[in-house]
Amino acid sequence: MLASRGYGLSLMARSEGVNALAEELGGIGTTGSVAAAGDLASLVERTLAEYGRIDAVVNNTGHPAKGELLALDDAAWEQGFALVLQSVVRMARLVTPVFLRQGGGAIVNISSLWAVEPSLDAPVSSTLRASLSSFTKLYADRFGADRIRMNCVLAGFVDTYPVPEKFEKAIPMRRVAKPEDIAGVVAFLLSPEAGYITGQSVRADGGLTRGF
Repeated sequence: MLASRGYGLSLMARSEGVNALAEELGGIGTTGSVAAAGDLASLVERTLAEYGRIDAVVNNTGHPAKGELLALDDAAWEQGFALVLQSVVRMARLVTPVFLRQGGGAIVNISSLWAVEPSLDAPVSSTLRASLSSFTKLYADRFGADRIRMNCVLAGFVDTYPVPEKFEKAIPMRRVAKPEDIAGVVAFLLSPEAGYITGQSVRADGGLTRGF
């Protein structure tokens, strides 16, 4: 969706398939992990070398380890921290100086509805995605005057992975999201039309969460 709107893309994923996808979309691909500080730095350096600027960042990771609340060991919590929260903090450190030089920029963190309605099925993710929303608000407070924005998208269940029927039935829209449902929200939050929106955690969950 971003490619169709004129963005020059720089993609990173652990899978080698990211290179073929980037080529298909007319961008560049890098194999690496968001949990590795060196990989993030290389991604930013390569992007600047290719395009000369960075206008927007989308942070997206999978879910960390799941398990019984107190049975999860330190390694599971530390891996989750590196994946969900530390990766966003590190990326912010890398791109904020670029945004400041350019006079603005936007970051969107794809998060989860568990940030507002934590689930015992995913205690690490629930805890850290709530922390991600807090960091997002703090970042927005700090850099809003510099025309730099950061928001979260609290995604619900998406059809890129199996969703138990009980969850699908609980969604008021009676369907799980398609990738383009989430992509549309991300594209909007990066766009000038969302230029007065920052520090927010926007729910894209088909109405599943109950809180206001």
